[in-house]
Amino acid sequence: MSVSRPDRTAPPPTHSAGVRPLLLDAAGLTLSGLLATPPDRPPRATVVAVHGGGMRAGYFDGQAHADLSLLTLGARLGFTVLALDRPGYGHSAAQAPAGLTLDEQCTVLSQALDTFAQQHPVGRGFLLLAHSYGGKLALTAAAHTPGLLALDASGVGHRYGLGPADHRRLRRHLEWERNWGPLGLYPSGTFRAAEALVAPIPAREAAEVALWPQMFDALAPRIAIPLRLTFAEHEAWWLHQEPDIADLTSRLSTAPVVRIERQPGSGHNISLSRAARSYHLRALAFFEECLQSAGDGPAGPPARSRNTTSTAAH
Repeated sequence: MSVSRPDRTAPPPTHSAGVRPLLLDAAGLTLSGLLATPPDRPPRATVVAVHGGGMRAGYFDGQAHADLSLLTLGARLGFTVLALDRPGYGHSAAQAPAGLTLDEQCTVLSQALDTFAQQHPVGRGFLLLAHSYGGKLALTAAAHTPGLLALDASGVGHRYGLGPADHRRLRRHLEWERNWGPLGLYPSGTFRAAEALVAPIPAREAAEVALWPQMFDALAPRIAIPLRLTFAEHEAWWLHQEPDIADLTSRLSTAPVVRIERQPGSGHNISLSRAARSYHLRALAFFEECLQSAGDGPAGPPARSRNTTSTAAH
């Protein structure tokens, strides 16, 4: 989420070694993004990283410390990692200055994945890893896009932890404290580096924020892929106590696996925090399990599970 409000079309920040920028045409838009591929082998699968509101694809390639980058870690572990600027951000901001609704973004994302698969090896297929508003898009895609393998999302739930007065601020500008939490959770230089990543939230996207609880309730029964949701220790946007989690998971009635986890030592922006590597490793391990359950790997398919909640030790 935002630190300041530079132009959404500003040049992207410096990226990590082995990460390269790309452009991808889809549904009449040209999306920008970042790509990392395994250096010495075909990919086992492709992780598609979807950023939150007020950020860009570089959220998944944090520059404050070498351990932050999901792109370089995923590529080293045999995955292609594709981080896209969502419609209305990056290159497409000039084409869609007001942004798109979640349903419209879902259509663009689906076509972007088809285009990418025509141009690049994707291995077993696509795994979605998303954050915050990008988690809303990923959940929407999981409900409407056939063929996705699994979804891992952080910083997204189904009920906001906000009072009535806070909802007015949702429509204007998201609070800095809710987005970041304690400053000590982030490596030195994080906020200076993040200035190159942040962007205004497009108007049509912002207009849907308060509608998410009802949208989730309609989407949840249609999600039929393995799902993992992570809440940061200092997550302040969402209700995530045990009764809230029980209500959330009860609505995901079709997903074969629903796993809820807590990430200690982190605020809402987990992938820019000191806990980024731990979170990314857990997410990639979940994807490994999903590939094995689909028959890829030495182990046989594990038993199906429902509503599994695990909490990392502090």
